[in-house]
Formats: sequence, structure tokens, C-alpha cells
Amino acid sequence: MDKNDKIVAVADGLGTNGEGIVRHEGVTLFVPYLISGEKAEIKILKRKGNIAYGKAEEILTPAEERVRPVCPVFEKCGGCQLQHLRYRAQLKFKTKLVKDTLRRIGGIDVPVNDCERSEREYAYRNKLQLPIGRSSGENVIGFYAERSHRIVPTASCALHPEWAEKLIAALHTFMHTCGLDGYDEQTGKGQLRHIVVRELRGRFLVTLVVTERDIKGIDYLIYLLDGIFPEYSFFLNINCEKTNVIFGKEHILLKGKEAYECTDCGITFEAGAQTFVQVNEGIRVKLYEKALSFVDENETAIDCYAGGGLLTAMLAKKCKQAYGIEIVPEACACADAVRDKNGLQGKMTNLCGRVEDLLGGVLKKAPHATVLLDPPRAGVARSVLKTILAEKIERLILISCDPATLARDLGILTGTLVETESGELIKSDGANGAYEVQFVQPYDMFPQTKHVETLVVLFRK
Repeated sequence: MDKNDKIVAVADGLGTNGEGIVRHEGVTLFVPYLISGEKAEIKILKRKGNIAYGKAEEILTPAEERVRPVCPVFEKCGGCQLQHLRYRAQLKFKTKLVKDTLRRIGGIDVPVNDCERSEREYAYRNKLQLPIGRSSGENVIGFYAERSHRIVPTASCALHPEWAEKLIAALHTFMHTCGLDGYDEQTGKGQLRHIVVRELRGRFLVTLVVTERDIKGIDYLIYLLDGIFPEYSFFLNINCEKTNVIFGKEHILLKGKEAYECTDCGITFEAGAQTFVQVNEGIRVKLYEKALSFVDENETAIDCYAGGGLLTAMLAKKCKQAYGIEIVPEACACADAVRDKNGLQGKMTNLCGRVEDLLGGVLKKAPHATVLLDPPRAGVARSVLKTILAEKIERLILISCDPATLARDLGILTGTLVETESGELIKSDGANGAYEVQFVQPYDMFPQTKHVETLVVLFRK
């Protein structure tokens, strides 16, 4: 089996990215958009040893779980990987993904509950984030292709409500009318880099990321946005650095409020343009309420990576005391507003800084607290895990958006992964581990994609 060869074979499983796995003549072949049980003609694109990558040229025997994708750029855009898979099969895939990843990476073999379904399979995202660039001398607005910064032009996205389509059309009109260019990552030229929109119950925070302060015709863009959004704020964010980071340091409010107020899970909260809020509201409520069920009323809780303070406030409302730790100043300010709006002064304390710097100090004040960790995709910092192990916390609650980093972090906490003097993690039997996993529940925060949110509860042995 060599590059450009064609074979006929049957997929017998799905990989971590939702791709079909084919085993043929001693080679494991990964084929995107091929479903387990399907027979296909496959072209070999690359081979290294007993691992190869291919493309399904023709599906000869489609699986019962195959459906027609709704998006015209599916397989080109890197946003979705599973639109060709019936939703019930997506849920089964994600349940198995979490269980297999915990075992493969973390050496943890525990029961995993069935993935909690999303009420909406499409149009569920409350946040839109689009790069604006140049291709073949033309402006392009869309999403990045898989594993690249090549923008796939798109007029709409099935994962977002219909306002996204109207916004993309308005942005094209604005750029054409005012003679503005998208950002070229190679040359650093072009005025417009990204458009970012957050919806909060029918109100919107719109941020245009630009390379210079004075953008020609910005009043015209505001006029176009007036026809799309009933109530919104509009920001310019200045980012003139050669970087992959979306936002620069300076946000300029040109219309509306700095933040909007919402009520969710019985908590009134505020969110600004940079405040983290889970993208799927229905799943967020289910996830947070389940996490809250593991916390007792008479205890203290510490919410690490706390964002705008919604979950911290829910904990403070139920518990004796809650601390929130968050590094983004704007989010911390929103968390303070949440505390004040909900009358939680004296019960809710928000700290701005790195979890690794602040957690130890909070634990000295509340040594018997339950610690909740909701880190970014990179997972929990190793220094934070070491602090937790040293402080002998009784109960941990983890919320993770990446099964691989979750498996690593759980392995360290349960002792199935042990750190060597060089910092390498090696597998162990876990006999001397500090914690044991009591509960694992995946949540489909991101239908049609390979991503899954997971709630885990651990108790000290």
C-alpha cells in the first residue's frame, strides 16, 4: 500500500476526530468522513510505516447512520466533522470517545454515562468568530480549513442562527463599498482581521478586530448592523501584531453598553465582549446544574477558571461561601457585578489572577473546600494539580472540553500517570493515587463536531 494506490475496504471504527479507521494488510488507515461499517474505494494520500491516511473516493455500501450534510462547505471548512453522521450515532461516538481516551491516555478504566444530548442539533451557537482575509486578490470571510489558516469562504453557518448569514453579507457590503481589505497574514497588510459576535438572549456584542484605529466608513457598518440586530453593542479592537491571537489589548466602544445583563439558572449576570460564556445555552444549564448537585450546602466551594462568575454565583447561592478565580480582568469585573446584582456580598469572593498563583492562598482560608476546575482546552496547569495533591482536597469537580487533556489531568490525580524527574508522564497501576473517579458524564456542547464537554467528580481515597 503506497501513496496514490486505491483499495476497497471496510471501516471498522471511528478515530478521535470522527474519521473512519480501516485496517488493511497490517496498516491502520485513517479516512475522514467514512463511517464504521461502510465499504468504500479509498485513495492513499500518505503512508508512514504501518500508519496511513486516505480519502474516500466512493462510498460503495453506505451505513444506515449516514445522512446528507446540510452545509455546502462541509468537508472543506474545519468547523464540523460529523454532519454526515446521524445525531444518535454522534452521541454514541462521543460517549465511546471519552471512555476510550481516558483508558488510552490516562490509564483510567471507569464507567462513562451516555452523552447528554443537545436540544438543538443546529443553530445552537451563541458566539460567532470569523477570520477576514485575502485570497487571489479578493476579500474572503469564512472559517479556517482543518489544521490551517486558509479561510474557506462561507455565506452562512448551520451551527449559528440566521443572523450570522445577514452579518456576513453586511460585512461584504461594507468592505466593498468602503474599499477595505481583509488581513493578509503573510504581508501584514489589510485593515480587517476578525468579526466576533456574542448573543445574550437577543442582545449582541459585536467586535470588529482591525489593524488600525481609523477605519474608513465605520458609520456605514453601524448603519448596516442597525438593520440586523435589534439591540447591540459595537466595539473596535485594535490588533496590529503579527500573531494568531484574535484580540489586541485595546477595546473601543463605539455604540451600546460595555456589557449586557442576563438571567440564567436563577442568577442575574453580565457578560462583555471578552467574557467566557458556554456557546450552547441548553447544555450549559444541564451541565452547571449537575455540577452543582455534587456540592453540599454547608461547605465552601472554589471555582477555578471562573469566567464571568455565573457558576461561582450559583455555588455561592447554594453554599456557605464561594470563591472564583479568573485571569481576565473584564470577566472579573463582570463577576463582581454578578455578586452585587444577586445580593451575594459576603458569600461570593472574586479573585483576579492565575489559578496557579492564587489557589494555594484560598485553600489556606478554606482547607476543606470543594474545588471546581473548568480550564481551557490545554487543561489544568501542572502546578495547580500539584497544589491540589499537596492540600489533600476531599472532593474535586472537573469540567473539560478536551478528552485528551482531561485524561492526562485525571491520570495525575488518580496516580495512573506518574511524573518522572524529567517531567515525563509514565503509566502506573494507580495503587498510590490520591483520588478515585466517582462520576463521568459527557455533554454534547458542540453537535456536528468532534468536540465534547465532560463532567467528572473525584473523591480523595
